Amino acid sequence: MYQLEQPIYFYVLIAIPVVVVLFLLVVVWKNRTQTKFADYTLLKKLSPNRSVFKSVLKVLVVCLAIACMSFALVNPKIGTKLETVKREGVDVVFAIDVSKSMLAEDIAPNRIEKSKQLVSQIINSLAGDRIGIIGYAGSAFPQVPITTDFSSAKLFLSGMNTDMVSSQGTAINEAIRMAQTYYNDEEQTNRVLFLVSDGEDHEGNVAAIASEANKMGIRIFTIGVGTLQGAPIPLKRNGVLQSYKRDQNNEQVITRLGEETLKEIANAADGEYINGTNTKEVVDKVRDILNGMDKKEFDSKQFTDFKDQFQWFLGGALFLLIIDLLLLERKTAWLKKLNLFNER
Repeated sequence: MYQLEQPIYFYVLIAIPVVVVLFLLVVVWKNRTQTKFADYTLLKKLSPNRSVFKSVLKVLVVCLAIACMSFALVNPKIGTKLETVKREGVDVVFAIDVSKSMLAEDIAPNRIEKSKQLVSQIINSLAGDRIGIIGYAGSAFPQVPITTDFSSAKLFLSGMNTDMVSSQGTAINEAIRMAQTYYNDEEQTNRVLFLVSDGEDHEGNVAAIASEANKMGIRIFTIGVGTLQGAPIPLKRNGVLQSYKRDQNNEQVITRLGEETLKEIANAADGEYINGTNTKEVVDKVRDILNGMDKKEFDSKQFTDFKDQFQWFLGGALFLLIIDLLLLERKTAWLKKLNLFNER
């Protein structure tokens, strides 16, 4: 297992194509200038020991040195031990609404991005808990199974969007049923489901299904994303607004936060409704809820004793720079004997 301490320094790799482009520009400029000065045959006689191969080799060595320095700055770390760690926590599942109504921009930047931001911040505040993520619109789908790997969970979370489900609607009932399959530890007494939605276009008797889930020990907390005033649903292509969604009567559709639905679900499952407008308040509220629950101890295997590996890349960069200093742009005796380019 490895970790990247400062991945931002991968941007240093941008210098490699810059160096290559500059080298090609210099070569073109030299050739044009030399052509004005004398023809190719005469230039070859005047500078017989000049090596084009070594010029290319020097650029290659410099590019490899830059790559090594970039990795040294990033500082990869490798876990050398796999240990079983005792952790205490709650099984937490997030069900995120990815229906088209979540594109409404009544809450910045829009409802779906706000939902992902809320869940990401909540995950950052967790400690020994296990998490899972479900996405749903007209149907529900598993995004992340129950895990302690928060980094991977946030990676999959960031990729969620409203195009993941072709069938539209808000199948909250399916999301709740799928969440019931996530809790694979029968001894876990506290099971929590956070429904993040605007509460619109729900189908079926959601309150009854929520009550059924509560009998299985699942408490459902709903987080409402959106405003009561509502907003139209923008239809964009490549980030550019094309139009707004319209109904069968060609009337512009206004989607509003369905607080009553979300409160009904929370009440039926011994939970609570949370307004998702203020991120900090939501994170604090969720932390208080989870801290007030009994935590179960479980085993988790993870890599520990991570050791820095930057020194290998730094040593490689210094070695390559020394080679670059020793490489001259003229032919050496052994290179002339090899006759790599059929010059005779």
